Amino acid sequence: MSASPAGRPMRADAARNRARVLEAAEAVFAENGTSASTEDVARRAGVGIATVFRHFPTKGALIEAVFAGLMRRFADEADALCAAEDPAEAFFSFLTRIVDVSATKNAYTEALTAAGVDVDDVLAEGRQELPRALGALLDRAQRAGAVRADIGVPELIVLMVGTSRAAERATPEIQARILGIVFDGLRR
Repeated sequence: MSASPAGRPMRADAARNRARVLEAAEAVFAENGTSASTEDVARRAGVGIATVFRHFPTKGALIEAVFAGLMRRFADEADALCAAEDPAEAFFSFLTRIVDVSATKNAYTEALTAAGVDVDDVLAEGRQELPRALGALLDRAQRAGAVRADIGVPELIVLMVGTSRAAERATPEIQARILGIVFDGLRR
């Protein structure tokens, strides 16, 4: 059961409302950007604006919660791929996913920074979980002979950050070609 801001267990209906607000906010921000109004979020969630602000006292707090949830799910995705049958497919599909979500991640980062939120605090859990999961995917792909052995997680992270930034400014066709070139360089 979720806890209220005071640390008490949250009532079931309040927990459902909070989850609906988060789900609606993610959809509204994906469609309209993080500048979308909290009123739009409330309408999409089917709750009043007071319910939104009861759970998230500021729009920044709402954006932060949505972003933290996205990053948690992203780490969970990587963990799930560690059990995939084909280590190479799992590794390269996750790297593709990193590039796919980079524009969204950057939009949330910019909105939180503008709201005065310490993004490093928001990403603290993900900064531990993602490298661990990425390392497991890399290790499996290397043991399968699909990825060169001289690449480590630090190099891979820097490479993917650079690739993600470049891909944000490219058409889908160019983005696919960029990924193909990068992936060719990673292959054994």
